[in-house]
Amino acid sequence: MRAPVFWHQPPGILSALISPLGALYAVGTALRLRKGARARVGVPVICVGNINAGGTGKTPTVIALAQMLQARGLTPHAVTRGYGGSLSGPTKVDERAHNAAETGDEALLLAAFLPTWVAKDRAAGAVAAAQAGADVIVLDDGFQNPALAYDLSVVVVDAARGFGNGRVMPAGPLREPVSKGLARADLVLSIGPPRAQTQFAADNPALPVPHLTGQLDPLPTGLPMQGLPVLAFAGIGHPQKFFATLKAMGADLRKAEPLADHQPLSEPLMARLRAEAKALNAQMVTTEKDAVRLPPQFRGEVMTVPVRLAIHDTTPLERALDQLFN
Repeated sequence: MRAPVFWHQPPGILSALISPLGALYAVGTALRLRKGARARVGVPVICVGNINAGGTGKTPTVIALAQMLQARGLTPHAVTRGYGGSLSGPTKVDERAHNAAETGDEALLLAAFLPTWVAKDRAAGAVAAAQAGADVIVLDDGFQNPALAYDLSVVVVDAARGFGNGRVMPAGPLREPVSKGLARADLVLSIGPPRAQTQFAADNPALPVPHLTGQLDPLPTGLPMQGLPVLAFAGIGHPQKFFATLKAMGADLRKAEPLADHQPLSEPLMARLRAEAKALNAQMVTTEKDAVRLPPQFRGEVMTVPVRLAIHDTTPLERALDQLFN
């Protein structure tokens, strides 16, 4: 499902009418977070989460954070729910043996960078990771999950969309009120281009925690993108960001096909996209996260454009890590 348009518009009549449902959702989240004592597993846990529903850039953030931890000589493991996958876990992801239908696309992508565990029970996943040699656990999502105690939490937000209309689902895009969520956070990371960052800062001038900014930079591809005719498709939280990236790289975007977040890339769907690309004399292009869901017979036909998070000033995060590991 795609997010309703009114979630990212100034509050109007529709969002006001259903805001009581949002209030109930917020109460439910608050009650869930109060349940029982959070588990500790003997190693630090860093939670990379969000307040908004949908994609905000958590996966690139986990990768960037893992690389920072590895540079410190640490052995991070990721624990993720494995959204869209069939495995309950705890299961350590094996890129050679597992597929996205089993682990979800995010877990399969993360496993290329650090040991990754799929676990519907986050505490059980963290225990398994610690027993397997992790000296720090990076929790992908789970900010609203009460199972684990976090030693550091980073809330990731799409700078262009911000906190939307400021209302809780279904009246808006939030899983909980911003004030409640940020009261539990240690850092906020907004991801987006400079213009979006400027607007986010103007809309949120008094964040209660240190504010990091970053942007997703594309890595070089096997073909020069300048002037390349492409048919792009993406099943991520905000596909338009990927399409904008391709345009900025100079691609001739002849068709952009937004898909639902985590949408299966079925053979009939891919056959249709292949036929359309052929008619347009265009190269099929997708994201790194979508690529792991491609049927095997299409993988050689689709170009992948990977992106990596560049944090503009890592000082607040480095200080937080210094405190955690010293």
